[in-house]
Amino acid sequence: MNKPISLALLVGGVILIGYGISASDSTASGFSRFFTGNPTDKTMWLLIGGAVAAVAGLAGLAGMLRGSKS
Repeated sequence: MNKPISLALLVGGVILIGYGISASDSTASGFSRFFTGNPTDKTMWLLIGGAVAAVAGLAGLAGMLRGSKS
């Protein structure tokens, strides 16, 4: 993975996590937690997708920093 893609994944993942946290504080998520004990599916997908993208971005950047001198 090259550096711009890794950086974009990291930034995009952080943004998705931010939206997921914001969505977890929404009224719809509050009602869902009240009745089912779980937040909405949208909130979960934002948080999971953001975490996966951020980890992929970090892994790509760490691989480049580790010593691949091409």
